[in-house]
Amino acid sequence: MSVLIRRWNWREAMSPIIVSSVTLSLLTTLREALTVRLGFAAQVGARGLRSDTNAISPVWEGFLPGQVALVGAGPGDPDLMTMKAWRMLNAADAVVYDRLVGDEILAQLPAHCERYYVGKACGNHSVAQSEIGALMVRLAGEGMRVVRLKGGDPGVFGRMGEELSALDAAGVTRHVVPGITAASGAAAALGMPLTDRAHAQRLRFVTAQLCHQDEQPEWAQLARCDETLVFYMGLNRLDVICEELKRHGLPADWPMMLIANASLSAQQTLHGTLDNMVERWLGTHCRRRV
Repeated sequence: MSVLIRRWNWREAMSPIIVSSVTLSLLTTLREALTVRLGFAAQVGARGLRSDTNAISPVWEGFLPGQVALVGAGPGDPDLMTMKAWRMLNAADAVVYDRLVGDEILAQLPAHCERYYVGKACGNHSVAQSEIGALMVRLAGEGMRVVRLKGGDPGVFGRMGEELSALDAAGVTRHVVPGITAASGAAAALGMPLTDRAHAQRLRFVTAQLCHQDEQPEWAQLARCDETLVFYMGLNRLDVICEELKRHGLPADWPMMLIANASLSAQQTLHGTLDNMVERWLGTHCRRRV
């Protein structure tokens, strides 16, 4: 699919915007297929695994055997990971990772490092959350340095609280390494700010996937003209998002954007409004499947 995007003045046309990132994606199903971890070595191919002689940085001495680090992998581009994140990975004996962690990052793991895929997609959890906690505790109990590698920032819609609780209950020492969240990565890739003194004095991150099916966001509070809204994990609720924001006061021509694969070479965007975005998305989605 190719989408022709004209140049625009973000102050006049796109501020504030609704950025739907992470799983609010133009190519969600394709991305999931590409991130299946069966046969990892075959996927890496000619790139091979990084050898320990090419260490990215010295092992960080503060990360000891039997400890767990919750590490943010950033929005996708390996260059956007922090130095501390790379040091943790360099020291790791086992990595427990999500579906949004790309092969370029995994290919840099130490050759001896064990890999455990526990990715989640909407309606399809390969491993239950309780099992992820138990896995980390078990690996740490075996004396491993364990990295729980999560896309974006582990503290932004990443279930970090549940995983810290599991580690604390087992008495496991843990570290937290923040990462660049998808919203920041997407905005930077587009060359636009998330806030502006004249147009968007507030910034709000919202998850469209609430804990209970009958829950609803506070739409009246979200339908503001002076803030940027960023919806995570909202593709399957795109119609609801558009209709509720209109119903609670935003105009039908309010600009919004969908972003896929932010910060990667495969990044794609789709511009629209609250009134036409669902139709535009469906049209793009149907053309892609033909």
